[in-house]
Amino acid sequence: MLMRIVSILFPLFAITALGYLVGRRYRPDLAEANRLNMEVFTPALVFAALAGREVRPADDLPLLGATLAVLAGSGGVGWAVARWRGIDPRTLVPPMMFCNSGNLGLPLAVLAFGPEALAPAVVMFAVTNLVHFSFGVWLLDHRARLVDAWRSPSVLAAFAGVAVSLSGLGVWPPLMTAIRMVGDIAVPLMLLALGVRLADSRIAAVGFGLAGALLRPLAGAGVAWLAALAFGLPEREQAMLLIYGALPPAVLNYMFAERYAQEPDRVASIVLLGNAIAPLVLSVALAVALR
Repeated sequence: MLMRIVSILFPLFAITALGYLVGRRYRPDLAEANRLNMEVFTPALVFAALAGREVRPADDLPLLGATLAVLAGSGGVGWAVARWRGIDPRTLVPPMMFCNSGNLGLPLAVLAFGPEALAPAVVMFAVTNLVHFSFGVWLLDHRARLVDAWRSPSVLAAFAGVAVSLSGLGVWPPLMTAIRMVGDIAVPLMLLALGVRLADSRIAAVGFGLAGALLRPLAGAGVAWLAALAFGLPEREQAMLLIYGALPPAVLNYMFAERYAQEPDRVASIVLLGNAIAPLVLSVALAVALR
């Protein structure tokens, strides 16, 4: 079991560590690369994963509902703790709700459960992405337009992929191969960019950051366990949801906090320390999920 966990996690954190070293040595500007990843490579990955399988909406509804329950439950825990400790909920709730379901979640699902796990992992990623770009942005700025979330390329690609699959028409195989090749760029670039971003960030509030970094996977995994039982998910999806709940906070939380001037130093501390302890946390989550 230990060797299986190491074999699953090592590729992810090896590429992230490489990105960290590259970031420390060369200080690359990945702004355009990240934009391409968000607007081209990741949408191609999402479309290929959903268009290339037989979609039965009724089968995906329990996973979709469970994912929303994890988001709401994790956010609720963050809100309660924030009120209890006198913290601005807008600082703590987003890192509690929105985990690294793209950079780590997608490759982790495939390495742990095989290529057939990519499609359900994409469902969880698409739901998280939609809620983050709608409710997550609104939470930081009540004047934000929620309709902008539906313009996210990854969300549009998810709808297009489901539509193609439901139509039964399929995609010309050489074209689908090209789309898959473009999508294959997304995950390694996500991991590399994560390492570069971590190298460029600083921890300002260690105690606050460590508390948030530990609360995020504990609350997420606890809510995920309850949601998996409540929605009656199959065994594999129960395990995937548990690991989803234990993922560290998304780097996007820091980027949004910086954009909306919502205590970015404190949010950065949660994100940095959450990703730093992720190998230990995910090792425990995998040991439970794969038992």
